[in-house]
Amino acid sequence: MQTLFHTVGLVGKYNNQGMEASVRSLGEFLRGRGHTVLLASQTAEHLGIDDFPTRNLQDMAIDSDAVVVLGGDGTMLSIARELAPRGVPLIGINQGRLGFLTDITVDHMYDAVAEILSGQYMAEERILLNGQVHRGGERVFESTAFNDVVVGKGGSGRLIDLEIAINGEFVQSQRADGLVVTSPTGTTAYALSAGGPIMHPTLEAVALVPICPHTLSARPIVVSSHARIELHLTYADDARVHFDGQHHFDLLSGDHVWITRASRPITLLHPHSYSYYDTLRQKLHWGKQL
Repeated sequence: MQTLFHTVGLVGKYNNQGMEASVRSLGEFLRGRGHTVLLASQTAEHLGIDDFPTRNLQDMAIDSDAVVVLGGDGTMLSIARELAPRGVPLIGINQGRLGFLTDITVDHMYDAVAEILSGQYMAEERILLNGQVHRGGERVFESTAFNDVVVGKGGSGRLIDLEIAINGEFVQSQRADGLVVTSPTGTTAYALSAGGPIMHPTLEAVALVPICPHTLSARPIVVSSHARIELHLTYADDARVHFDGQHHFDLLSGDHVWITRASRPITLLHPHSYSYYDTLRQKLHWGKQL
C-alpha cells in the first residue's frame, strides 16, 4: 500500500463511554491496512488497551506521520496544543457534542480515515495563540491556546478595567466582565456567545470580543494575526486569564497580558468532501426552515 502516512498515532479521551471499543477497533482496522499503530501512553493506561506499542505524546508526535484524536473538541484543543510544536497533522473523530474540530463521526470513521490516509484529503493550517503574563516587568506565566485567550472577572463577579493596545499603540479602555481574544478557530466558541464574528478558520486574523461591556460603544474588532495585543489590567478585585478554558492564571491589578500568534500552526486533515460551511449549517442549524 502506497501512503504518506505509514505510522499513525491514536489518542482517545479517557472517560467517554464506548471509547475503549472505538480505539481498539480503529487501531485494528489501521493495522489491517498495513499501518504501524502507536497508542498514546495515557490512553492505553486509562482504557486498559495493551494491543499496540505506546508512546508519550511528545514521542508520538515525533514518530507518527499523522495522529488520530478520538473525543470531543475539548480533547482536540488539548492535544493540538501539545503536538503543534512538532508539526504532525491531526485527524479528529467526534465522540463529543459539537464537533467543530473533530468533524468525522464515529459511524463514518473507517471510510473517512482510510480516505485521508490514502491521500484523498484536504489540509487546513490553523493558527494558535501564545499568551504571556507580565508582572513588575517580569514574565510570570505563559501558555498556548488553540481557541482563545480570555481575560475575565474571577469569583467576586465585579467588572474589571482593561486598557487595550495593538502593536504598542493605545486603542481603547474597557470596563467589562472581560475580553475574549480569539483565533479564527475559536470564533465558533466563547467569542460567538459574546457576540463576536465568525471567521473562516484559515484567515490570518485575530478577533477581540468584549464580554458584557459597560458601554454600548464597545464592539468586537478584528486585527492581523501578526499583531501584538497587549492587555493592561488597570483595576480588578479578582481576575483571571484562561487559555481554551483548560488552563488559567490569577491576575492582579497592573498585570499585562501579551498575546501573539504562536510560532507554529496546527494542521488538520479532513476528508476530501469536507466543507466548513456545511459544518456551520449543521452545528448552528442554519439549514432549518424558519
